[in-house]
Order: sequence, then structure tokens, then C-alpha cells
Amino acid sequence: MDYRLTDEQSLIAETVREFAETRVRPFVREWDEAQSFPAELFAEMGELGLMGVMIPEEYGGVGLGPLELSTVMEELGRVDPSVALAVAAHNGLCVGHIAVGANEEQKQRYFPKLATGEWVGCWGLTEPQAGSDAAGTQTRAEWNEERNGWILNGAKTFNTNGARAHVAVVLAVTTPGLGTKGISAFIVEAGTPGYRVGRKEDKLGMRASDTVELILEDCFVPAENLLGERDLGFVDALKVLDRGRISIGALSVGIAQGALEAALEYAQERHQFGRPIASFEAIRAKLARMAAGTRTARDMVYRAARLRADDKPFKLEASMGKLFASEVGMFVAEEAVQIFGGYGYVKDYPVEKFFRDAKLCTIGEGTSEVQRLVISRQLLAS
Repeated sequence: MDYRLTDEQSLIAETVREFAETRVRPFVREWDEAQSFPAELFAEMGELGLMGVMIPEEYGGVGLGPLELSTVMEELGRVDPSVALAVAAHNGLCVGHIAVGANEEQKQRYFPKLATGEWVGCWGLTEPQAGSDAAGTQTRAEWNEERNGWILNGAKTFNTNGARAHVAVVLAVTTPGLGTKGISAFIVEAGTPGYRVGRKEDKLGMRASDTVELILEDCFVPAENLLGERDLGFVDALKVLDRGRISIGALSVGIAQGALEAALEYAQERHQFGRPIASFEAIRAKLARMAAGTRTARDMVYRAARLRADDKPFKLEASMGKLFASEVGMFVAEEAVQIFGGYGYVKDYPVEKFFRDAKLCTIGEGTSEVQRLVISRQLLAS
């Protein structure tokens, strides 16, 4: 299988890289310390098509595929993983779930605004007592015949883009007692009575990307906002997660690439004992392992993206790619800090941020431990 980018895909990567270098890199530290980036950046990314990469053209998107989305994630992640995470949550989770479960009317209603960045999307699955164990979901949706809709009560945590989102896809129990087989998905618009943003998390990394609690208190959702079939919301969510893991894998590759580039430059500039530290065997060995890991991670992630683009089974490859790439991202970032020495521990240089940001990729959209379970089950079922 050929994982090389076509000329068109390479042009997309170059365009995103230029945007990231000119519009994002100068502000990375400022946004990290402020724990926010300007709302207008979403609109700018929308103009480039980055907010609707896989939304079909008839709905205002650019109608591209998972390989193109992977290049977007890598190029943004190479400069600021926080921005990449916000785009991944919008495209892979919110838009992704709508793509999986929406009817035509829902697509026409939501895709055009989401594609341009006029609206930002988020996804509400995780709860304080339901992380890897989605069967523990406590948010409830009760049917109200008189109002012809659903009443939602509960809270969702770790919602990326939650404070900025104009629309959220929320998972809630519609048939108690059935575990994951009794969960449905709903499209909830910001401003709906009973829907509000709760606490904003003060995070270790990915700080410019907002992560908040969403609270639903007697929140009325009309019948037409049920996303997909009743009680099959979690089934659709698993499909969304499989696809989203490719994006997080690509984001992790971007982190590794960004940290590697910073380490390569620094190792040639920094002199000790009268010569560049890049001339020392120990540093060269580190750089070699970092480069080999980054390239292997990219190949694995792009393999999963190619399989999905070709409409072939990709669940195993997506989990393998996400697992390997996220752990490589962490490894490369840590080695970069070590190469920088004391300077790697201060905010004047970029590698400490890559180190902080990389950790989330081993946790979000399925922890490394969950990925190993998914992989082993796929292997044993084959």
C-alpha cells in the first residue's frame, strides 16, 4: 500500500503548514498562558476549509477524506497541538457523529455552518463516573409526549470546545438497564434553556484548547434533534471513535515532528566542550531513535487513513496507529526536553509545551490501555 501523498494532498499540507507558521506559531506561548486562542481563528480556519475537511461540498464543505484530515492534524499539531485538538474535536467528533447518524434534514441544517467555522462543534460522551466505561453513563433523556421531545438531565466532562461550541452532540440514556445498548445521541444547540457551560478545566497541557463541563438541567431537545436511531447512539459513537483515533494519531505525529525539528535545530546550535552537541554520539543516537519513531508512527497512522479512504476495515490499524503514535509523541517530546537540558524545562523554548501536550494523546479518545484491549480483541477475533 502506497502511503505517499499525492500532489494535491501535498499542496494541502503546505497550505496548512504556512498558515500554522504565520498565523499560529507567533502566538503559541501567549495562547498557552492565557488558556485560550482567539475565536476568529476558527473562522480563518473555516475559510481555508479546515473546519469542514470531510463535509461534502453540497453542504458547504470541501469534501476531502481521512488522508487530507490527517495532514491537517499533523501540520497543526507540529506547531500548536492545542489548535489541532480543537479542530480534531470539531471535525472528528461533532461533525463525525453527525455524518454517521444524521438524516438529510439534520445535515442541511448543521453542516453548512459547521463547515465554515461560523459554528463550532463539541461532543459530550465522558462523565465523572463514565470514562472508559460508557455503560456507566448517568445522563438521562426522558420522552415528553406533550412537548414532542426529550428532557435531558446530567453532566458531561472533558468537553473540548465546550465553552465555544454552538452545537454539541450529547450521549444520554434513553432505555435504562440496557447499558451501552440503551444510549442515544442528541444534537443540542447552545442557548437551549437548561444547557449551560460549567467548570473550565485547568489542564497540564493543550491549555489553549478549552475543556469544560457541560450541564443539562431539564434541557428540552425536540424530537427532530435525536441523532440516529434511539438506543443506538453508543453504537454510532464507537464508529466515531474509530475514525477519531486516526486524527489523534496524526496529531501525535505532528507533536513528534515538531519536537524532533526543534531538537535537531538546537543540537546543531548548542555548543559544549567547544563543539555542537549534535556531534556527540549520545545525542545522535537520541535523534536517530526520535526520527525513526516519528516516521514509523506516520506510516501506521496514514495506513489506517488510507484503509478508511478505500472503504476497507480499519479499526485495528486505527487503534494501533493511535497507540503507537501517541506513545511515540510522548517519547520524542521527552527526549527533546533532555537534549535541550535545562533550557528544555523552561517556557522560552517549545519542547516543554510539546512534552505537556503529548500526554493527552495517550488518554483522549481511548487510553493506551483501551487501545491494547481493542487491538487484542481484533487479533483474537481474526
